[in-house]
Amino acid sequence: MSVHPAESTAPAARQAMSLPRLRDLAARGEKLTMLTCYDATFARVLEDAGVEILLVGDSLGNVIQGDTSTVPVALVDMEYHTRCVARGKRSAWLVADLPFGAYERSPEQAFDSAVKLMRAGAQMVKLEGGGVLVDTVRFLTERGIPVCAHLGLTPQRVHALGGFRVQGRDDAGAAVLRADAKAMAEAGAAMLVLELVPSSVGRQITEDNPGLLTIGIGAGASTSGQVLVLHDLLGITPGKRPRFVRDFTHVPGSEVGLGIRDAVRTYVDDVKALRFPDESIHGF
Repeated sequence: MSVHPAESTAPAARQAMSLPRLRDLAARGEKLTMLTCYDATFARVLEDAGVEILLVGDSLGNVIQGDTSTVPVALVDMEYHTRCVARGKRSAWLVADLPFGAYERSPEQAFDSAVKLMRAGAQMVKLEGGGVLVDTVRFLTERGIPVCAHLGLTPQRVHALGGFRVQGRDDAGAAVLRADAKAMAEAGAAMLVLELVPSSVGRQITEDNPGLLTIGIGAGASTSGQVLVLHDLLGITPGKRPRFVRDFTHVPGSEVGLGIRDAVRTYVDDVKALRFPDESIHGF
């Protein structure tokens, strides 16, 4: 079966995203949008719908490879999918996850792994964890590698956390998250994903660190932006959907759902208009 390229119907090219441009958007009060992406075709679709940041997430272990966690994902997998997305995207900012086992041993190991993802086309790498990784973040940023930190629920450590549970519910847990976020910012992290934390903690961390771009997933509406796993947004992830996730293909009162492009555009529009996430159902 052959595939023949159709005439381009893509909108005019947007201004290329960069860290200064993302910071400028956030400073002007515009919410940023991020979605996971694993191939060239979806890179174009998401970008054309207005998504500013593409994340080649190790969530590909779940939604692409069929594993029950992100732990089995290897660095070579991340390189492959990062290269695919980089070939498809034109203007979006591209972040790639450092997978489990590729950065924890030492800052030098993290640097070697990050270089492979940057050579594959990433513009920033993401790593999961708090204070123990401060030196690693500093080591990377001092050598010109932009870093996105990830606090709260860290899926690579889900077994140690006892499952997919909200983090930072009590005062002590919230204080640890706030301290870790500040330490990451001071070490040079430019972006921070906050996953499954109370709305109040997401707000406090964002207010504490005005130079840090905070991206929430189950962290309330007060962060600089939002991220979802693409397959969750499209309502095709097997199993029970977390309550902070919305199926954007669903049209209330209609038996006909939205197509992929319109669903992604609705996500972008709703994040920017503060219609998503819905604080009334966040409830942590």
